[in-house]
Amino acid sequence: MFEGLSFDDVLLIPKRSVISSRRDVDLSVKLFSSVNLKIPIISSPMDTVTESSMAIAFARYGGLGIIHRFCSIDYQVKEVEKVKMAENYFVENPICISPEITLKEIKEKTENYHFLTFLVVDKNKRLLGLISKRDFVLEDDENKKAKDLMTPFEKLIVVNKKISLKEAKEIFKKYKIEKIPIIDKERKVRGLITFRDFMSSMNKKAVRDLKGRLLVGAALGIRGDCLERGEALAKAGADVLCIDVAHGHLEKALKAVKEVKRKFPEIPLIAGNIATKEGARDLKRAGADIIKVGIGPGSACTTRIVTGVGVPQVTAIMLARQGAGNTPLIADGGCRNSGDIVKALAAGANAVMLGSLLAGTDEAPGKIFYMNGKRVKAFRGMSSMIAFENKINHTKENIDYKPIAEGIDYGFVDYKGPVFEVLESLEKGIRSGFSYCGARNLKELWRNAEFIKITSGGLKESYPHDIDYL
Repeated sequence: MFEGLSFDDVLLIPKRSVISSRRDVDLSVKLFSSVNLKIPIISSPMDTVTESSMAIAFARYGGLGIIHRFCSIDYQVKEVEKVKMAENYFVENPICISPEITLKEIKEKTENYHFLTFLVVDKNKRLLGLISKRDFVLEDDENKKAKDLMTPFEKLIVVNKKISLKEAKEIFKKYKIEKIPIIDKERKVRGLITFRDFMSSMNKKAVRDLKGRLLVGAALGIRGDCLERGEALAKAGADVLCIDVAHGHLEKALKAVKEVKRKFPEIPLIAGNIATKEGARDLKRAGADIIKVGIGPGSACTTRIVTGVGVPQVTAIMLARQGAGNTPLIADGGCRNSGDIVKALAAGANAVMLGSLLAGTDEAPGKIFYMNGKRVKAFRGMSSMIAFENKINHTKENIDYKPIAEGIDYGFVDYKGPVFEVLESLEKGIRSGFSYCGARNLKELWRNAEFIKITSGGLKESYPHDIDYL
């Protein structure tokens, strides 16, 4: 029997440092050739944490959001599409509508896609005009047709080729417009550039694909519709697929990893969860590009209590690193603050996955409500009975068993406001942690990090004590 350590069992020993400012710390991490993050934080694929709003906010801040799988394939695909359409300097396939479509139908599309600009085309895809929010926002007659609302082709500024950012800037500046349709010689639509997306492209912190769209991941299970869901998500533009199961060292999970990687070899694949050297080794051999570590450390998880199984997270990360070699690791669960994130990275993780820290933000799914005089949002474990029943209701899977719950059904977290503020605070704390360790980047942190085991007295000493505070 050997000893396992969690975040509260250890501290990092401060080292001599040449870092004069937290801004000198580079927190970027390369998880795959196509996935380069600016911060080492990923949002968990939980139905009370990550849908399109969270994924968009994360990508804009330099992290990665993973859309949860506890929904129908169509719903998950639409959430991925919302992220891919949220910012796109050059929209290759802009939403086109018929001139006969009504205002009522246009409003329905705006709700479905969170998109306010539509190109009006004939049955041969020839551009007839353009409709934007200002064309219909004050219109009351919902039976009015697009052809009566649109700005006609003759009044549009269009170009006949894909143009550079510099060229787009000059057109926006000269004509004081907000949309530039791209057409061919036959007037058929080939793309669209919007001023909003042009301005968004100036955000150097955002993480994007080669087409300038925000990065987004999507989760898969290992049963039923795994490959069908994966194919639909790949077509929707998901940049990362994530096989997300409680026990990633199952034979069935390893088989799923092999099948998904064989079918989608070009898409980076995250797989987990595991907590041992052997688990990491076997997932790597099965084809996982990135390995997720954590059995039971999540705040809404009861796996260790229900089953008696798990490995304290710091030790789990260290063991997984031994089996993973150079394969990137994501530490999933157990991080309650920026200090825990630094410890997880120092132990060998390339990034961390967060759930409860994000669940109380504006971008997390669910409504804000009052409980005991405080504003809160709902948060539950994905191995809870409620989550299981919700998945069955949405996916219509034919499952002839009822599992035992390994997660909290009805949990609540304090409302935290915009996720940007949470990420900004965490980032500052992580940068400080790196500087205390004399590390300018993740590689230097791995080289410099030295843990010290602490007692319960040391843990008590670490928190504010002997004072009253709010």
